[in-house]
Amino acid sequence: MVDREWSLAELAAAYAYPESAPGAPRPWLRANMVSSLDGAAQHEGRSQPISSATDMRVFGTLRALADVVVVGAETVRQEGYRPARARAEFATARAAAGQAPAPAIAVVSASLDLDFTLPLFTSPLVPTLVLTGAAAAPDRVAAAEKAGARVVIVGEGRGVEPARAVRALADLGHTRLLTEGGPRLLGQLIAADVLDELCLTLSPTLTAGDAQRIAGGPSVAVPHRFALVSLLEEDGFLFGRYRRP
Repeated sequence: MVDREWSLAELAAAYAYPESAPGAPRPWLRANMVSSLDGAAQHEGRSQPISSATDMRVFGTLRALADVVVVGAETVRQEGYRPARARAEFATARAAAGQAPAPAIAVVSASLDLDFTLPLFTSPLVPTLVLTGAAAAPDRVAAAEKAGARVVIVGEGRGVEPARAVRALADLGHTRLLTEGGPRLLGQLIAADVLDELCLTLSPTLTAGDAQRIAGGPSVAVPHRFALVSLLEEDGFLFGRYRRP
């Protein structure tokens, strides 16, 4: 426990991506989610009510370390996603790591039912990616590209194949991957066994109701066991970091 605010440098060190082997960087996919004590990932459709100022500092740090932020279309709609911004505090470190000034946002969508007039698509610092399947409606693909997004096909049908999405992002030079959900997308990533790390904020709140858990969809045949790497605490919030053993 600490009795002061963690500096951004301390948070960046605590959440640093693992070093890749020289000449052969492999993608590393981490998720960042928040949950209430009774398992809710949201309150009234949004995660902000169960978050905190420190949780948002961790959120910003994880974004600043990532090459790309992968997010589901429903989360984009409900959370009002905007383009990632450049952070002056991380500019030197990102430049040294060969990263763009800000991470790209990659939106996972089968239907492409997205508002392409939003700033996320029309005015990002780094072009937004749209991950979809080969059977996506051509007019929606055209609308995305007209808005300035880069459409990446990562599935044979309408849906996205998680392992193929990870490989495609790595082929684009994005090996430090971060997903912020939502629960449906995280469930798909878990089921496909492509998640390497989970950064979980446990919020000291109770919500009851019927909110989703941090991951939804069909269960896996055998629970995936992760190892605790670190655990921080501030004002009753627990910030856990779990990895594949």
